[in-house]
Amino acid sequence: MEVEEVQQEPSPTNPNANIITERNANIISGGNVFYNPVQEFNRDLSIAVLNVYFQRLVKERAEKAKKQQLRKQKQQVDDNGQQETTVTPSYTAGTKYEDGMRILEALAATGLRSIRYAQEIAGVRQIVANDLSKQAVESIKTNVQHNGVEHLIETSHADAMTLMYLSTAPQQRFDAVDLDPYGCPNRFLDGALQCIVDGGLLLVTATDMAVLAGNAPESCYVKYGSVPLRMKCCHEMALRILLHCIETHANRHGKYIEPLLSISADFYVRIFVRVYSSQALCKYSMSKQSWLFQCTGCEAFTLQPLGTVRSKSAEQPQVVKFGIPTGPAVNSQCEHCNHRHHLGGPIWSAPIHNMEFVEDLLQSVQATPLSELGTHRRIVGVLSMVREELPDVPLYYTPDKLCCVLKLEIVPMLKMRSALLHAGYRVSYSHANKNSLKTDAPASVLWDLLRCWSKRHPVREDRLIPGTALQAILSQPCQRDYEFDELHPLANPSSRKQALSRFQENPAPHWGPGTRATIMIGDNKLPKSYRNQNKKQRHKAAQQTTKKEEDETRVEREQDQEQEVQDQCQEDEEQQPAKQLKLSPTT
Repeated sequence: MEVEEVQQEPSPTNPNANIITERNANIISGGNVFYNPVQEFNRDLSIAVLNVYFQRLVKERAEKAKKQQLRKQKQQVDDNGQQETTVTPSYTAGTKYEDGMRILEALAATGLRSIRYAQEIAGVRQIVANDLSKQAVESIKTNVQHNGVEHLIETSHADAMTLMYLSTAPQQRFDAVDLDPYGCPNRFLDGALQCIVDGGLLLVTATDMAVLAGNAPESCYVKYGSVPLRMKCCHEMALRILLHCIETHANRHGKYIEPLLSISADFYVRIFVRVYSSQALCKYSMSKQSWLFQCTGCEAFTLQPLGTVRSKSAEQPQVVKFGIPTGPAVNSQCEHCNHRHHLGGPIWSAPIHNMEFVEDLLQSVQATPLSELGTHRRIVGVLSMVREELPDVPLYYTPDKLCCVLKLEIVPMLKMRSALLHAGYRVSYSHANKNSLKTDAPASVLWDLLRCWSKRHPVREDRLIPGTALQAILSQPCQRDYEFDELHPLANPSSRKQALSRFQENPAPHWGPGTRATIMIGDNKLPKSYRNQNKKQRHKAAQQTTKKEEDETRVEREQDQEQEVQDQCQEDEEQQPAKQLKLSPTT
């Protein structure tokens, strides 16, 4: 990621102005307007998704028009008696099209994202860049004029929710709505889902990962309507909690969502979903949500759907019947270690990616002009991992946590994947964790595999304490033998063989979500962020320094007092002989 910062002569309306360059967009950053260079990956990925989405939208419109035409005429034939073919129009980035997309960026800040959308997305009719801050709106206007995209971008100074609620009329709705707030996006979802067209694209970012990952379950329930659990797969659970929240908001208005791509990256999650209107298909939403049971001892998890869908008869498979499952899916005590369970959720348990869309997206990113994106290498790596994920397996385990429960030497990832593949199960990585193990093998098979591994690397006898998960699991006999030595051909995925950029390292020292209304680049970053870096450690060091200074001061004071006493004693000794000499004649 390359972000250039060029000094510019300050102007009366924009003091201390700098020019920030990202791709072809130049942003004049004066004042305290939020900008985070770390999210260039987010912006690049959004541009790629919107380009592929519009290509699909054009094809869908052409097919729909063709069907409507064939309804009027059974067969349309030209003068030569041949059937007419539908010609797909071509679009160019930076040009305004009357049949193009209307895009809303509800929280635009500097307007960088909207400017890049205007410059790099083919088939745009209008982009509305909105912000509540008057200073931000002035910055957006300046940046739009500076980049020469006034014909595509319209600035708006309004509350995002009010603007979306006022755009619910059919002729005022948007084809794509981008929500990238600071923290939780839940308050914007209701308005966004009402102002989007049928089949429109909703792009949502959530940066409050501490809440979604289970550090504050009570706050997560208030914000997202779901209870998270502290698990190793917390990043994928964050995606599924956000999808559940969006789906519940959509169902209130007779709509449902189809996830195209769900990404966990850096300090945030990014969701790309299509929104459809259908009262009938909304009934399937109950079967896409699940409760989650997690054992408090061995941490094995079990999902239980909220609803069931089955065909009414074999003769009519299209006729379905909805039902309520019986439960719970687990006993009062874990079948593996006899411990109790935590209950979490509900979460989205259906697929979080559309694999056909991911395949089209990966092909488009590898072709011009999307291959010139600044974070192209990382996008290709992440999408390659997403393509390899098992779509029908929610959540994942990690070998290090499984071995930690049993106090075992950690099984190498390739050996564990190979053993499961030889046993007839499917495995894959997850893009959310480099040590993830996503598999359709039940937890009983995983514990049986580790019991087989413990024969090669036995556990110390003093750790087999009665009542622990370790003792309960390892006391049971192995059900079968697993092959660890012979590597399965599918154990090493192609993304790993090709050494793709699958997991990004921290790109900068200050790479977190930052603070509100902040230019997060160079020396313009507000001092608050610097003060928060290693705050506890510095406070502890300051306390130790203060204590050390107090001890030194006390020692110096005691030394001074001792010196005063010694000086006084010495004076007394010098004066005593003189007194005796004065008294001797009298005596």
